[in-house]
Amino acid sequence: MVAVCGFVTVAIAACILVFGILYRRKDPNELPPQIDFNKTAEVMWIAIPFVAFMGMFGAGTKLYFNMRQPPPGATEIYVVGKQWMWKLQHSGGQREIDELHIPVGQPILLKMTSEDVIHSFFVPEFRVKQDVLPKRYTTVWFQAEKPGRYHLLCAEYCGTNHSGMKGWVYAMSPHDYQIWLEQGGAEGSLSSSGEKLFHQFACANCHYFDGHGYCPNLQGLYMRPVRLSTGESVTADDTYIRESILDPKAKIVQGFQDLMPTFKGQITEEQVIELIAYIKSIGPQPGSELQSSGYEGSGTQPPIAKPPATQSSGKLPEAR
Repeated sequence: MVAVCGFVTVAIAACILVFGILYRRKDPNELPPQIDFNKTAEVMWIAIPFVAFMGMFGAGTKLYFNMRQPPPGATEIYVVGKQWMWKLQHSGGQREIDELHIPVGQPILLKMTSEDVIHSFFVPEFRVKQDVLPKRYTTVWFQAEKPGRYHLLCAEYCGTNHSGMKGWVYAMSPHDYQIWLEQGGAEGSLSSSGEKLFHQFACANCHYFDGHGYCPNLQGLYMRPVRLSTGESVTADDTYIRESILDPKAKIVQGFQDLMPTFKGQITEEQVIELIAYIKSIGPQPGSELQSSGYEGSGTQPPIAKPPATQSSGKLPEAR
């Protein structure tokens, strides 16, 4: 692409220079001769660049989709940017600050968000740079090919100590990485920690798994289309679940009332990640048959929530 674009640039510049000299007006009263239209030249001038540059566009599009779509089975790691540090959580529960340990030869998928301002996750040696934004998740994937220690930087000015927001990525052999996981001192996986939070904050008092609670059944929810009270449909991805926890009034599920309290300011970004991991772990994986109502394609509308028998219909359970 550099060679073709360079050739075209030089050729055009040369034509401008040569034509400017050869066909300049030599006399103020000179009238240029009328030249017949050369259809063949015009067609070739349009067709050849069009084919060449559309070929480049196709190659670039394929490369872009390869960059944006991680391979199946990629190892998921959650990243939280904060002034001024990187906090990382592995699915097994291992936590790191300003360090990331990964296995060589395996695709790594990072799901990232920010607690405050815009950051940018940047590993120069991997040619990886992705903005990390507040109130949503962005993703990027890469694969280390050889063991080593690589710079981890923030590439977006984020405040006074921006230059100090740096760390290291340690690419390890699969054997060494497994040893590191076992010595990581995790108290439990992300999903198990999320299950504890699910009960700690009394989520189970409203989200009944039989579909008859005050709020929608969460089994099989992850990555499913969800019908909203506005008639729209959204996909229950990480960003949607995060928003539903911190700003539940933003998107009300069709057939349910606006009852859920906000947990903004009560839980951290790390705890939100743990709750998402738990919701992801319950119910069928994407592509299998739906096991609960309230989702697109289930063939039924979500039921209007009825209070369970153990609760009074006049008072909602308190969320701690």
